Amino acid sequence: MRQISQKVRKLDAQALVTGMPVYTQDIVQGPYLTVKIVRSPHAHAKILSVDTSKAMKVPGAACVLTHRDVPHVRHTLGGYAYAGSNPYDRLVLEDRVRFVGDAAAIVAAETAEAAERMARLVKVEYEVLPAVLDMDTAEEAPAVVHPEEDYVCKPSIRNDNARNVLACGESGNGDVEKVFSQCDVVLEDEYHTLGNSQCMMETFRSYSFYDKNRKLTVISSTQIPFLVRRTIAYVFGLPISTVRVIKPKVGGGFGAKQSLVTELFGAAVTIKTGLPTMVLFDRRESFTATTTRHEMKLRVKMGAMRDGTVRAVSLYVRENAGAYGDHAMGCVGLSGHKSLPMLGKAEAYSFRYDVLYTNLIPGGAFRGYGATQGCFAVESMVNKMAHALGMDPIEMRLKNIPMEGEVMPAYYGETLTSSHLDRCIRRGKEMIGWDEKYPRRQTGSHTIRAVGMAASMQGSGIGGVDKCFATVRLDEDGCYTVLNGAGDMGTGCDTILAQIAAEVLETDISNVHAAAVDTDYSPYDKGSFASATTYVTGMAVVKACERLIGQMMAEAAAALETPEERLVFQGDCISEKDAPENRISVSDLARRQVTSGNCHAFTATCGHMSQTSPPPLMAGFVEIELDTQTGQVKVLDYAACIDCGTVINANLARVQAEGGIVQGIGMALYENMQFSSQGKMRNNSFLQYKIPSRLDVPPIRVAFDSSYEPTGPFGAKSIGEIVINTPAPAIADAIYNACGVYMTELPFLPERVLNAINNKAE
Repeated sequence: MRQISQKVRKLDAQALVTGMPVYTQDIVQGPYLTVKIVRSPHAHAKILSVDTSKAMKVPGAACVLTHRDVPHVRHTLGGYAYAGSNPYDRLVLEDRVRFVGDAAAIVAAETAEAAERMARLVKVEYEVLPAVLDMDTAEEAPAVVHPEEDYVCKPSIRNDNARNVLACGESGNGDVEKVFSQCDVVLEDEYHTLGNSQCMMETFRSYSFYDKNRKLTVISSTQIPFLVRRTIAYVFGLPISTVRVIKPKVGGGFGAKQSLVTELFGAAVTIKTGLPTMVLFDRRESFTATTTRHEMKLRVKMGAMRDGTVRAVSLYVRENAGAYGDHAMGCVGLSGHKSLPMLGKAEAYSFRYDVLYTNLIPGGAFRGYGATQGCFAVESMVNKMAHALGMDPIEMRLKNIPMEGEVMPAYYGETLTSSHLDRCIRRGKEMIGWDEKYPRRQTGSHTIRAVGMAASMQGSGIGGVDKCFATVRLDEDGCYTVLNGAGDMGTGCDTILAQIAAEVLETDISNVHAAAVDTDYSPYDKGSFASATTYVTGMAVVKACERLIGQMMAEAAAALETPEERLVFQGDCISEKDAPENRISVSDLARRQVTSGNCHAFTATCGHMSQTSPPPLMAGFVEIELDTQTGQVKVLDYAACIDCGTVINANLARVQAEGGIVQGIGMALYENMQFSSQGKMRNNSFLQYKIPSRLDVPPIRVAFDSSYEPTGPFGAKSIGEIVINTPAPAIADAIYNACGVYMTELPFLPERVLNAINNKAE
């Protein structure tokens, strides 16, 4: 292959490193109104009145909007191809606030300084209500987070919002309790993961204005331009055709921008005033007033035979939705359906969950999307079972993982159509030097080095739901333009899709241009999330390129006066098989669009929806050093071997893997989201909320062992999310190997590790 699996530089690399105007704030032109949000200081309160008189006296003040000034339309901010099971539990503004930082009013002024002053001068009178700050007591709490009568949800999610239960559900296969009774060893434990902030470099921002045709136009740093358009139209009662969303380059998202965050606020002011508006969240707002990874408590029970065969497993998850239900259903589902299938030999499984409302910052999408929490719990239990049986965890994995061709009941009954996970495990074992280092080595009087491992799977889009379109056009200079609606959020998907197009069209990638996303011109795409762009949108590109070649072949047949079946496409030209001198170049074909008597435009649009979601798989291995006097854990080395199917771009796949592993290490060791007794986030800046810096990042070594996925473009699967899942359980395993204690709550702060060591010694 000429373009696939090559180390192609990102198409936008030069623009990014030279500081060209490519991001939302770079391309916005003034003047515009600056929009600020008046935020609740209370976790739960009723708004009795809003006094705007002083605020409107500020020079440059434009307007103040309260719940009386915006539509009363229940909606969800979570971006899905369809709303799915999301409850419609939000309003743009409401007379009730449900977490510290919730929006109470919107102000707009001619300058940022004036808007900030206005926000301070808006006087909101609150009736403070009892708050639900712990999901474990939410069901019995006297306070109800969502008492509204117009609350909307699907009956199938088994909602009981009068008891703060957003949803509950269960699934399974076989008689779990019966099989447990037949097992030699049965273990049970509970694991706890906190919320995490996505911490992308570019905070949330959007710019709204009416264009010359009075079309409401929104330029937004978003992962979901078409879903932003749909939601804006729905909330404000507008025809979708009168709303336009443009997505420039995105400075990171990690799932946070899979929700609408700023767009409705700016649109509301533009609709009210007719003027352009800019909404730009600072870092504190991004921490406290958006979404986080969902907090979960996960109880795992596992039964195995003495030879290491896991016969039964059950998982019960309690998920903290926070104040609103965006993404809660999707994340809790994946916590089980992308962790339990790793036990491919289990005869029976049970998965149950309860999702609870609280008066804390809402949970949302974050790379891994629930699978990360589930992987930590289930993989930690696999390691614990291996130790209980006196087995090497690697041997335990090789005995139990699903193999290619096997049906996975816990993964919606899908068949594993491609997998080199067994080879990934063996390769990772060699990379870390497992045989020489396992389980531990004393390196000092109170320092121990140890290794640990974990394995994981994810998915490639949402089977039977995610539908994407791509358009490929032959321009009159003989080059190609690829239009898609997914949108690059820093991952390099524009480059990936251009490589796929170049491979099908048998041309160099320098001849392929990737256009920016604009809902007025780009074909529909559900958005850049769910590890779907390469797999789903990539297949749409393949189909569109094949259709375009068909158009060019038909025109070449007419130009060469030769039956089409006698022609062959050769990338730069189309020629007759048996008379290669009878040929026409692609450049000449391109010019014929505008010079010949035929009115044929070489443009092809195709869509793709996969009915399956083939999982990428990964084995992660870590070496740590533990100081038993302080409890500090230092990651010395991380080795990963990944099966993401055919690697489309070796450079981009590697940096995706390295970045995700660093985020997983941060989740395991540093990120400790904390709230006060009044529900206020304590560590709401990078001074208090710690993520790994470059000085904290160990050597990260990534290898690929590629299976071939028959349903993906050139055999490719996804890679974007799988890479964050293994660090937490692998580090937990290494801590056990170092000192004999099981860490079941994230993060593994030094004081927690030291307390566990001291408690074990007592």
